[in-house]
Amino acid sequence: MPAMNDEQLLRYSRHILLDDLGIEGQTRLLQSRALVIGAGGLGSPVALYLGTAGVGRITLVDHDTVDLTNLQRQIAHRLSRLGQPKAESARQSIAALNPDIEVRAMCRRADAASLDAWVAETDVVLDCSDNFATRHAVNAACVRHRKPLVSGAAIGFDGQISVYDSRDPEAPCYGCLFPPGTAFEEAACATMGVFAPLVGIIGTMQAAEALKLLAGVGHSLAGRLLMLDGRAMHFDEVRIARQPACPVCGGEARRS
Repeated sequence: MPAMNDEQLLRYSRHILLDDLGIEGQTRLLQSRALVIGAGGLGSPVALYLGTAGVGRITLVDHDTVDLTNLQRQIAHRLSRLGQPKAESARQSIAALNPDIEVRAMCRRADAASLDAWVAETDVVLDCSDNFATRHAVNAACVRHRKPLVSGAAIGFDGQISVYDSRDPEAPCYGCLFPPGTAFEEAACATMGVFAPLVGIIGTMQAAEALKLLAGVGHSLAGRLLMLDGRAMHFDEVRIARQPACPVCGGEARRS
């Protein structure tokens, strides 16, 4: 990639001033590719921050359309875009902030076949979906292609975030913590509600973890689950171990 031009040097100057990042780290971001699954509450801050930070190519995946109830928390969308596909709406919002970034809007569900293709061509995956089926499908694709996964969730006043990095043979995957096939109670915003800033907090943290991974800065949340109680604004951290019997990443599954 050619050297940054004067406008880019100015745009990303506050990153470049950081000793841990600098021109080299910003250049890595400009050369990077990110896949964002979900353009709703979590996906909105994720998409906007990846775009403003200069991630060169962003693929946004969401089959849903913008609804009035979304605007309480999904900051990538606008009242004027009601009925538009969320992925396209988020693409427009990124373009308004940083037109130099290449953004692909995939207005469709993230099924196994599509994920296999999308994950193979990206550098980091951010799961901003709202159901276990999609999360497990995303995790399986990330394990298969050895791509780092930044996973977040938020409902009510409670949020959580972790990184599952399959490049590390000792790191757990999402399936180590939430085994596929296990019955977990699904909680939907439409029935449970969600505190508006909560998705912003977790989504922004997802963006931060992805940018750190792409730029090679600091230490990720791999092996740690960070949980937020929004009522008390209190974080708890739980260590996560890789499960040798995990059907996704353990034993023969990891070596295949």
